[in-house]
Order: sequence, then structure tokens, then C-alpha cells
Amino acid sequence: MAPVSPRVVVKVDLKKRPWQQSQTLHNRWHPEIPSVAEVKAGELFRVEMVDWTGGAIKDDGSADDIKSIDLSTVHYLSGPIKVVDENGVAAKPGDLLAVEICNLGPLPGDEWGFTGSFDRENGGGFLTDHFPCATKAIWYFEGIYAYSPQIPGVRFPGLTHPGIIGTAPSKELLRIWNGREKKLEESGTESLTLCEVVHQRPLANLPTTKGCLLGNIEEGTPEWERIAKEGARTIPGRENGGNCDIKNLSRGSKIYLPVFVEGANLSTGDMHFSQGDGEISFCGAIEMSGFLELKCEIIRNGMQEYLTPMGPSHLHVNPIFEIGPVEPRFSEWLVFEGISVDESGRQHYLDATVAYKRAVLNAIDYLFKFGYSKEQVYLLLSCCPCEGRISGIVDSPNAVATLAIPTAIFDQDIRPKTRKVPVGPRIVRKPDVMKSPYDGKLPITKNSSSSTN
Repeated sequence: MAPVSPRVVVKVDLKKRPWQQSQTLHNRWHPEIPSVAEVKAGELFRVEMVDWTGGAIKDDGSADDIKSIDLSTVHYLSGPIKVVDENGVAAKPGDLLAVEICNLGPLPGDEWGFTGSFDRENGGGFLTDHFPCATKAIWYFEGIYAYSPQIPGVRFPGLTHPGIIGTAPSKELLRIWNGREKKLEESGTESLTLCEVVHQRPLANLPTTKGCLLGNIEEGTPEWERIAKEGARTIPGRENGGNCDIKNLSRGSKIYLPVFVEGANLSTGDMHFSQGDGEISFCGAIEMSGFLELKCEIIRNGMQEYLTPMGPSHLHVNPIFEIGPVEPRFSEWLVFEGISVDESGRQHYLDATVAYKRAVLNAIDYLFKFGYSKEQVYLLLSCCPCEGRISGIVDSPNAVATLAIPTAIFDQDIRPKTRKVPVGPRIVRKPDVMKSPYDGKLPITKNSSSSTN
């Protein structure tokens, strides 16, 4: 018998805002946000998602919506989803939740996405000091391919993936997150030399009630006020997975997430049609609405067996990711190198972030020579299937990072070429065999037999 279609456990209506959905979305991490659905281990189920802004960005040529977006509202996530085993026993703290991505894609009828860079005064990005103004490119999908009217001459296959997938934190883990991030924000930039060359602000996004959406918890109640003041923002990746933006988590991938609360409370969102390594422009993938078809398994006591804490608590662990077998194939790449010397010529010690920034800037300046604006290249490198690498991290004082761009995505040859200047034939003088080597002139010599008397 053929398998049944996946059960839809979270459905969205793109004509409604996130807080109007029948299963209200959420944009904070907190252990007390109640689950909206329950699935069994081994069950194939479907989750639908709005784009990470909840429909705030429009399909047009203006970047005003990127410039003015309220970043306190993001990311809008579908879930939480409670996971139980075949006997109905919920996942427990200390388990591992193995989440397999069986299928994914854009929602039917909404086959478009956007890439942007934020204004310096509203979020900024990796290269804010070079690109301080908001920009936007719209992308349209043709099956597995994407193209943009704002960046002509480029077309590439997408490697679709969820930017965010994670489990709910425990109260103790939430306390750890908020404590360390508050300390970073309050310390300012004095001791952080990297802040001098990467101008993204703020240093951390702390809990705030502004823009907060907590699923089924009613706004205005004492419970809502307390959870809103504690709930962690969804912007960074953390121990629970979260906003890891790993572009290879596509069909066939598995994510092994630590479980911190009963039922795991799985949430996901921030769907990407395509993304470059680093998502450098911050709003930098091809952002879209979409769906995931998933299966979950519970590995009992998996945290202790497979994850090693990297910190003072057993909660300081990180997920494991298993990359699937489906991805675009490219045979030719152009690779740009960067070292940990910033644009002012200042030497940094084994700083891979500075090195990657230099690699990206080198790529932008190079592609500018082929008719693209630097703003176009900045957006392109954020969302096309380029590969970022740390190539060297031990040879003091320079870290070495590289950015590899597949040349096949362009409709022109972008490889360096030798410029040949046409010249006439070179004339080589040949000896005239009919003439003496002396060319008709005899050498002047002394003749002893012709002496005068």
C-alpha cells in the first residue's frame, strides 16, 4: 500500500498576518510557549511557514519596506510541536530529537522571494561600513532556478532549506542565554576589537516586549508580560539549534537537536530558497514562505551519549547536522582569498571574521569590473550558492578565508583573461647569399708586399 500523504500539523494563510493565523505563530524562545500540535515518532508531517517577516516585504522594486522594517517582530516561527514516541510518551530532557527533512519548497502560488540589506540605522549587516543604505532584490522561481530583474545576467539553482529549526530551551538554559548576552551588550565595544571593522549593531538582541508574539498566550495578561520579558530573541543560533542558517540542510538532511523540555517543542521558520555561506547582507538569503515535510525520531538519553558539553554546564551543547544527498553540482569556481588584515591595513591576530570580510570585498570589487554595481554583487553573494571556507587558522598572525563562486551562474565569462594586443609580423633579416659577408666592403689590412721603395 502506498504511504499516506503527510499530515498537515501547522497550516498558514498568506492573506492573514502572523497573529491572525488559526494556529498563532511565535517569535521568541521560551519553555512556556504552549505547543500547537503533536506528532508521533516516525510520522510524516507537514509544517507551513510565512516568510520570516510575516509578509512585511512586498514584491516590488522599492527598498523602503526593508529600510523601515520593525526588527523587534522577527522571526515568525511555526510551532511549537510536541513530539512523542510510538507509545505516546513525550521526548524528555536529555534526549536527542532526530529531525529528517523529507521534502520542502515554496508554498504553491507564492513562488517568489527577496534578498535585502538593512539600513545602517536599522540592523546593518556584515558590510554596513561599505553599504550603509537599505537595498532589495526580488527573485522569481522557475522550478529549481531563480532569477532577479534587479540583478540581470544571473540564474542559478536553489538549495532550499529552513534558516531556523530548533527546540525550546529549559528555564535554566534561557537564564544562561539572557545572562551572557546582556553582559556582552552592557560591556560595549571597548574590549572587542572586531567591532571596529564589523559595524553591525546591536551587539546582542535582548528580550523585549515590543513586537512580541507568544503563540496562544493572550497578550496583556500577567503571564504574557512575564514571558515576553524573558523570551529570547530568535536572531542568533544557540545550543537549541535555532537560526543556524546552514544552507546545506535540504532534502534528505537530518538534524540532531538536544531536548531541554518535555515534548521537545520543535519550531521552524525563516525558509530560504537559496543562500550563500555566511548570509552576509543579514537579510541575505532568498527569503520566502514555504513548507517542510518532516519525520522525527527520539534517541533516549542521546545528549549524554553523543554530545559533549563545551562549557560549565551540561546544557552547553550543540546540535549535530547530517547533510542530505541533494545539492546543485558545479564544476568550475572562482575563489577569492582574504587574510586578517582590515581595510586600514591593520593586522589582526588569526581573525577569521576579518579574513572572510576581506575575501568578500575582494570578490565584490572583482565582479564590479564585469558591469555589476557593488550593491548588486553584495546581494548576490549573500544568496547565490557560493562556498565560504576557513582555509587557515594556525599560521600566525593571519587567518585565511576563501569565498568560492560558481562561474556557471553568470551569462558571461568572468574568469581573468590575457589581453592580447594585435601586432604585425616580426621581420627577421636573412643573409643575402649573393653578397660577401663583408657586404661589398673589404677589410682594411696591412699588405707587407705593397711597401713603397
